[in-house]
Amino acid sequence: MGTTQITAPPGQPFIEMSREFDAPRELLYRAHTDPDLLVRWLGPRKYEMIVERYEVRDGGRYRYIHRDANGEYAFHGVFHGDPSPDGITQTFEFEGAPGHVSLETMTLEERAGRTTVRIHSVYQSVEARDAMVESGMAEGVNDGYARLDDLLAELSARQPAASRG
Repeated sequence: MGTTQITAPPGQPFIEMSREFDAPRELLYRAHTDPDLLVRWLGPRKYEMIVERYEVRDGGRYRYIHRDANGEYAFHGVFHGDPSPDGITQTFEFEGAPGHVSLETMTLEERAGRTTVRIHSVYQSVEARDAMVESGMAEGVNDGYARLDDLLAELSARQPAASRG
């Protein structure tokens, strides 16, 4: 299992995250763009996830909901540019704090069958960035990425040996 690096420089309205996975880039891209796979790893284990809409294309919209016994937590945004294994750019907004939109860019860098996911999230203010950090974001990201490790191992085991690299 990899370690997630999360950096939120003081006074700057952005967060940088990176994590290496033991899987090829194409598989990471699929896990980030296939709604049937996304529900299996995105966010903390304690939530059920429902994907209401997930249109991975330029101008495509998404909306998903995390649900537990205490309620629902919905998120939405828009994809910008043509999503590909080279990168995905999208807006992100938690519906519990409307008007606080971030712009996220994710890149996938593969080396020797291992892929590093890098995410750069820009917020409208340092205060909005700090609120995201204080919301427990790191716990959710780490739990989700641990679930993604499990999913990638399962998907890799299903692939024929010739296509595993």
